[in-house]
Amino acid sequence: MAKRIQAITTYLPRITRDRTISTAKLADYIEARTSLNHGEILNVLMELREGIKFFCLEGNAVKIQSLGTFGPSIKLDGQIRVKTRLDVGINKAINVAGAFKGTVLNRDNIVKSSDELVELWNAEHPDDPVE
Repeated sequence: MAKRIQAITTYLPRITRDRTISTAKLADYIEARTSLNHGEILNVLMELREGIKFFCLEGNAVKIQSLGTFGPSIKLDGQIRVKTRLDVGINKAINVAGAFKGTVLNRDNIVKSSDELVELWNAEHPDDPVE
């Protein structure tokens, strides 16, 4: 007997990512769009990291307009982490109809409920239905 979660994860829509863009590639992109050179951009990105780390260590959140907010939080076990809240404008921009150019697996299942995904599993796996 298959588990419900197995059926859902099999048919759940998901995005395939080809690769992770490196800092150097991001710097190339920014260089082409600004008057800064590659080395200056890399330096700014590294200093941005250090600045976020510095202020979070002081107990402050750092808000970078149009990017997001980075701030310290603490777990019950005492572990301190940096939480990130992405600027809502970024999500709005990638959700504009036709804007996303990536690949979506199981695109036809976008509006289906978890029960409908289980039904798909059961139809395609009659010898291993969900419990």
